Amino acid sequence: MAKKPLLCWLLLLAVLAEAGASDEDGAELDYSKLSGIIIPGFASTQLRAWSILDCPYSPLDFNPLDLVWLDTTKLLSAVNCWLKCMVLDPYNQTDHPDCKSRPDSGLSGITELDPGYITGPLSSVWKEWIKWCIEFGIEANAIIAVPYDWRLSPSKLEERDLYFHKLKITFETAYKLRGGPSLVFAHSLGNHVFRYFLEWLKLEIAPKHYIQWLDQHIRAYFAVGAPLLGAMETIEATLSGFTFGLPISEGTARMMFNSFGSSLWMMPFSKYCRTDNKYWKHFSGGSHVGPQTYHCDEQEFKTNLSGWPTKIINIEIPSTREIPEANLSSMECGLPTQLSFSAREISDGTFFKAIEDYDPDSKRLLYLLEKSYLGDPVLNPLTPWDRPPIKNVFCIYGTDSKTKVGYYYAPSGKPYPDNWIITDVVYEFEGSLISRSGNQVEGNPGAISGDETVPYLSLSWCKNWLGPKVNITKAPQSEHDGSDVQIKLNVKHPHEEDIVPNMTRSPRVKYITYYEDSESLPGKRTAVWELDKANHRNIVRSPVLMRELWLEMWHDIHPDANSKFVKKAKRGPLRDEDCYWDYGKARCAWPEYCEYRYVFGDVHLGQSCSFFTPGADMITFWQCFLLDDTLHMNTRITPSYNHDFWSLAIL
Repeated sequence: MAKKPLLCWLLLLAVLAEAGASDEDGAELDYSKLSGIIIPGFASTQLRAWSILDCPYSPLDFNPLDLVWLDTTKLLSAVNCWLKCMVLDPYNQTDHPDCKSRPDSGLSGITELDPGYITGPLSSVWKEWIKWCIEFGIEANAIIAVPYDWRLSPSKLEERDLYFHKLKITFETAYKLRGGPSLVFAHSLGNHVFRYFLEWLKLEIAPKHYIQWLDQHIRAYFAVGAPLLGAMETIEATLSGFTFGLPISEGTARMMFNSFGSSLWMMPFSKYCRTDNKYWKHFSGGSHVGPQTYHCDEQEFKTNLSGWPTKIINIEIPSTREIPEANLSSMECGLPTQLSFSAREISDGTFFKAIEDYDPDSKRLLYLLEKSYLGDPVLNPLTPWDRPPIKNVFCIYGTDSKTKVGYYYAPSGKPYPDNWIITDVVYEFEGSLISRSGNQVEGNPGAISGDETVPYLSLSWCKNWLGPKVNITKAPQSEHDGSDVQIKLNVKHPHEEDIVPNMTRSPRVKYITYYEDSESLPGKRTAVWELDKANHRNIVRSPVLMRELWLEMWHDIHPDANSKFVKKAKRGPLRDEDCYWDYGKARCAWPEYCEYRYVFGDVHLGQSCSFFTPGADMITFWQCFLLDDTLHMNTRITPSYNHDFWSLAIL
């Protein structure tokens, strides 16, 4: 038992003896100089009161710096007061006259939304992520959170808070503080924020220095759960309200959500339609002439589904006015007319124009859509992504969960905001489309479903960023010895076509599938990770994701690693949580790494299985194991006759 930690210490010393690693263009790379910058998703940042608000009929008032999002105690006791601190003017996105709120700053603003013994774990967002960083020895100043007011549209973020100016300064400060570039970790809406930042930066920096700035300040971009083509729950929140589990009515949730400038930021849109950038000539050294133009490829009109599995919105409205024939699916005299809308018709405003006589919110949303999105001078976010011009891009998301891809709405007979009711929902699951009642639905389903919140089509758009040849690896998410790892090399990848490997799988095993560039541009790496059953909101808490990120970083740090990506041959335990009891062998599994060590309070055998090295030495032990596992396929250990210990020999 004592030999293994000693061996690890010596191996680690041999690695640390190297001055640093080099990237593909020859520059020295020292990962002790890296920073991690976290961009949280929608509703994942605390908002605090920035004014005084007396709440009648409640003992709880709002004072400056009081928690607004999320304080469930005040929400329950004074919901009307709480709403005043949350809603914005839907036209100019200003605060309510009686109360204003602003985003919290630092890591504390994103770890737990509602701290408390009971509410804390339920509202935890990035807490586990930061805990991993601490356990693995990451310095305090190496992790930087960049919270933002997730209620605002992208242009308003800059206009009101100078958010993108501050984000640029954050990257530059991190570089000066630690001496190296940053790793960007963005989740959900945070990916749209980062995309807008990259476009905004083009107008801030001289075109010839743009790529140079990116290479200097950003080493890698990890896009986690990115709704690259939008998300369906945005539709539900807009038309009927989505409470996110809060103790408020759906109508109240709808009014609040539709007051936010960000309410349209994740609307689904067509993958075949794009907007010419107003300032593309600025980037190429010319000057802008003429307005923005929105154009779609011929494929958009062949199926009229915008590439999605089905029509996104099917809605009944009174047949008292003329409706364009292109939208008519059925019409009978005296009966409501059912209209169907594709992603393109949602993102270009056709849908909101069609229902503006029947819904007061549609006029406000149409105004917001045209001013803050279609007319945004930096970027129309409702257009498909291209690969960000960053050296290393990793796109990570969950799959194989039942995910909404379409809605059926009808008038409820109630006044606004409860005037619409969901009559049916279409889900994608296991390669088919099914309704809420379990009936099969016609359409164009993909082979894989999404992460329960974002459809697979939207999540997997980043596969288009991969090169013409891709290496595919499917491995179990849990600890394994490599016997269930499947690999396909140099798989051809036609442009804008999905890759679905024909690999066997055990029905009881959760897998992670890696799609990694076999051929890529010099100095560029692109990878896509698909995690079975990983939930959209909880993926940032996933120990599997943290393990793979950690291995990827340790792969890059080693100066003699001769592969672009981490080998997947073996995954052993890294923490106490990974050790468990093997009932078949009546011992702790992975006996070379885990031992039985009872601690008072353990209620089952698995709790008593612990990693070998306790205390501070555990970090060193982990680091050594990661190094050994990372280079499993291209490392051998041989005796050195010039020293008293074993040394690494890299093949």
